[in-house]
Amino acid sequence: MPQNTSGKTRAKGFNDQAGPRLFDRSADRPEPDETPHFHNHRARLRKRFLEAGSASLADYEMLELVLFRAIPRRDVKPLAKRLLTQFGDFNGVISAPPTRLAEVTGTGEAVICELKIVEAAAQRLARARVMNRPALTSWGALLEYCKTVMAHREIEQFRILFLDRKNVLVADEEQARGTVDHAPVYPREVAKRALELNASALILVHNHPSGDPTPSQSDIEMTKQIALAARAVGVVVHDHVVVGKERDASFRSLGLL
Repeated sequence: MPQNTSGKTRAKGFNDQAGPRLFDRSADRPEPDETPHFHNHRARLRKRFLEAGSASLADYEMLELVLFRAIPRRDVKPLAKRLLTQFGDFNGVISAPPTRLAEVTGTGEAVICELKIVEAAAQRLARARVMNRPALTSWGALLEYCKTVMAHREIEQFRILFLDRKNVLVADEEQARGTVDHAPVYPREVAKRALELNASALILVHNHPSGDPTPSQSDIEMTKQIALAARAVGVVVHDHVVVGKERDASFRSLGLL
């Protein structure tokens, strides 16, 4: 039995038990004189990004930069490569649904949150470049925005861009979400919304999750119905753009509108 300074014995206390203390997190921390190898890697990667820009980094390295904040005490390169294996490229990763991201080993709530923050920031930046500006004279920026928002979606999404009399983009709204090959759109609702916004023209946009932007027969029929409904209330449909992962298709350029 342990003895105190007066020579009397005392009962063994909680702190005298053998083995590690409860909730001892020392195993999770590096020794004071040790620096984990990935800390130097993080510093070098950040420096290269700041000095040479994102073009100097591979997709997995860009993902590492995003993951650093979510996972501060672990090498994140293996996770970055697992995500790319699952979703293809950087854009595919940040655009992936949270439920799909959670299926990848090592991807928790903090990681998903960081990826969705990057996605939201990219979309806001792209949208700011086209809102309240003439749509037809900034067509390239408009298409880039649509691709940023829609190209990597796993289900069909139908958006409408509403233009005023000067063809300035005054509203951008998602009208429908559907399955991997169909999004229900109601021509009367489209015409009604155009009137509510006092729009004079529309640009229709939807994505093909398959990656092939070739318009289907149902796409063509739906576009004709929307154009008729819009024309009845004095609204013009300028174009219908189908967005794929690598390219897009314009109804007007194809002679379909």
